[in-house]
Amino acid sequence: MATETLSRERVLEIIEECGGDKEHLLSILIEIQRECRRNYINEASAKVVAEKLDIPLVQLYDILTFYAMLETKPRGRYIIEVCNNAPCYISKSHVMAKFLRKELGINFGETTPDGMFSLQYMPCVGACNIGPVIKIGDKVYGNLNEDRIRKILKELRENAQ
Repeated sequence: MATETLSRERVLEIIEECGGDKEHLLSILIEIQRECRRNYINEASAKVVAEKLDIPLVQLYDILTFYAMLETKPRGRYIIEVCNNAPCYISKSHVMAKFLRKELGINFGETTPDGMFSLQYMPCVGACNIGPVIKIGDKVYGNLNEDRIRKILKELRENAQ
């Protein structure tokens, strides 16, 4: 289960589970981030990884800030990604984006005050036939309208309790 922060021991376990060396750095970082409830890699975890893999901390931060899938600041438990490519735009993704901003009370790039949701744009996921789409975690939701979005958000809130 995801926790707010990971213990040093858990970070070391993840390093070993992922292969234990620099070759597996990206996998290690992704797994650490996945296990953190706020979907980011905090400074304490980064220091453990840098120390264990003998990587200068500044070099590790270069990697953390280079890859779009890695984050060094807390995000929502659920990251809602809205497709903004042309086919979804034509299918009214911009209308769904506006509705999500209103419904969540945040703008893109922000997180709800309760830490539950973050909102961001994403490139095409190849689900143009069911646009407009959003992606939350590994799941793609299509054929969206306001009622469907409300239902998705309600289910996520209920699952989080």
